Amino acid sequence: MSQTPGETAERTTERTATASDTPPDAERLRRWRMVLGADSADSTGCALTGQDAAMDGALDALYGGGAGKKPNGRGTGGRSAGLGASAPSVARWLGDIRTYFPSSVVQVMQRDAIDRLGLSALLLEPEMLEAVEPDVHLVGTLLSLNKAMPETTKETARAVVRKVVEDLERRLESRTRATLTGALDRSARISRPRHRDIDWDRTIRANLKNYLTLPAPDAATTAGETGATGTVVPERLIGYGRSSRSAKKDIVLCVDQSGSMAASVVHASIFGAVLASMRTLSTRLVVFDTAVVDLTDQLDDPVDVLFGTQLGGGTDINRALAYCQSRITRPADTVVVLISDLYEGGIRDEMLKRVAAMKASGVQFVALLALSDEGAPAYDHEHAAALGALGAPAFACTPDLFPDVMAAAIEKRPLPIPDMEYQP
Repeated sequence: MSQTPGETAERTTERTATASDTPPDAERLRRWRMVLGADSADSTGCALTGQDAAMDGALDALYGGGAGKKPNGRGTGGRSAGLGASAPSVARWLGDIRTYFPSSVVQVMQRDAIDRLGLSALLLEPEMLEAVEPDVHLVGTLLSLNKAMPETTKETARAVVRKVVEDLERRLESRTRATLTGALDRSARISRPRHRDIDWDRTIRANLKNYLTLPAPDAATTAGETGATGTVVPERLIGYGRSSRSAKKDIVLCVDQSGSMAASVVHASIFGAVLASMRTLSTRLVVFDTAVVDLTDQLDDPVDVLFGTQLGGGTDINRALAYCQSRITRPADTVVVLISDLYEGGIRDEMLKRVAAMKASGVQFVALLALSDEGAPAYDHEHAAALGALGAPAFACTPDLFPDVMAAAIEKRPLPIPDMEYQP
């Protein structure tokens, strides 16, 4: 969630405060001056100097009342607003905010600069990309500019995207593998296994209540031993499924690539690559707007997947689901994950019929309104309610929760829907 200029400034001043060297009243005025901006200078009677003045200027260039109106905006007599249209000017500003603010605040300010001041075009220049702090939102912006990006910038852009992808993979991969491996093992267990397929550890634990104590043999008794022996009677055998040599589940990720879904496309591509690397899963990644593109053959490199998408355009969910439905060969062992804000530009009734048909055939259908950390998304409430009536509740999902959602779908358990979900 974006922070207001006041929140950004206040957090920064808390980090850089030197209350031990400044009288309490003066320190309080300094903080208020940073929060309120240049217009409050006369009322607070507090003048900023040194690093405080530099931080104040960086904030005002983005959030000041005249932002975007004064090119090359650094005045000498106080705060001046605007970053201007000059790439060197913006590059200097990007360097300044990385010097004065922590990384989390830098990412917020970069995102606000792109949105408020229309700086997207400047990201087509390599020197600009080298100055920015990479994050998911920047990746989304770069992907939306992909077709307009000159060749001189593409390699730099790919390097920026790869850095974000690798950071996210390190955070998400291990937990995803551990969670889904456990779910696959549990879903593949059988109750009447052959001897070589028996899972002895789980079988013993499941039958401990059937432990029988047996009297000691006569020979042991004559030797003065009083201990007894015992045995576990395995009334219920637990075994490994014999499908371990082939894919146990088919996963279809169907991802809306409209402009509002940028962060979801990034996370879905990374999860798709992780799932594709698990031999017990057969993973397909389909992205769509009004057209449908199957990117399954590129899943070994999430960066290639991302540059194969085209953010923006319309939405035809029905057409995308029709394609996914045509690729399903084992309905009872298939999980379809639709990631979309559900603003359907295609045939609504046909879309709902396809979902109902897939569920009736045994497919586990999951509808995610967003796969991101951005909070409650905007979505089509009517379509969400219709999916909920079919037994496919639509809800927003954070990347950290996604492995648990997938594990529940694989095991055919109720989905762990968070508090922010849509309730039909």
